[in-house]
Amino acid sequence: MPIHVRAEPGEYAEACLLPGDPLRARYIAETYLDNPVQRNEERGMFGYTGEFEGRPVSVQSTGMGCPSAAIVIEELVQLGVKRLLRVGTCGGLQPDMKLGDLVVAISAIPADSTAVHLVDEPHVPTADWELVHSAVHSAKELGKPVRVGPIVSSDLFYNPDGGQYQRWSDRGVLAVEMEAAVLFTLGALRKVKAGCLLTVSDVVIEGEFVRISDDEMRNAVDQMTQLALRTVTASH
Repeated sequence: MPIHVRAEPGEYAEACLLPGDPLRARYIAETYLDNPVQRNEERGMFGYTGEFEGRPVSVQSTGMGCPSAAIVIEELVQLGVKRLLRVGTCGGLQPDMKLGDLVVAISAIPADSTAVHLVDEPHVPTADWELVHSAVHSAKELGKPVRVGPIVSSDLFYNPDGGQYQRWSDRGVLAVEMEAAVLFTLGALRKVKAGCLLTVSDVVIEGEFVRISDDEMRNAVDQMTQLALRTVTASH
């Protein structure tokens, strides 16, 4: 039994969604999964296993930042998880982005230290193509527009270098978040499939900071979760 995800092999499905927020993990399980069973509550990091449209799927919170996410991802792999899909929020970096937009990440610039410690030479953390393709295909079926491209994973939520957001934007980076780089890196190192879907919760460029409302956030998370569940259960 792992130290932080207190479960036994077989208690998590091969497909697992990874929200950062433990309460979002609970919401996804209670709202979207049939017959959900709580598998973990260690340190408040809630995890559940149930079914979506007859297929087994789990959801496990990772906490905030790459170091926390790395612990959870390593232990889920020990428990037999094969497909890990982050479902999270992000800061939009392109001027035409709107609150609630959906982003499918292809790669994640490792502006964090965790991925750098795992691979100490130039490295491009990249999502599993099968999950990317499945997400885009499922989005078309559901009639949900998505943005597809590179993102950046940062160690800092309160970033003293405000100009960094514009520099990322100028290079075509779609969004900034805090966990995908280590997810993609560990996916490659541990030979499991890793992907990332994001909802734009803030717009952080052009001299303004605009935050999504609670009601808009709930609706956006619902849209993202529906897409994520179809993506992760279809990819095998």
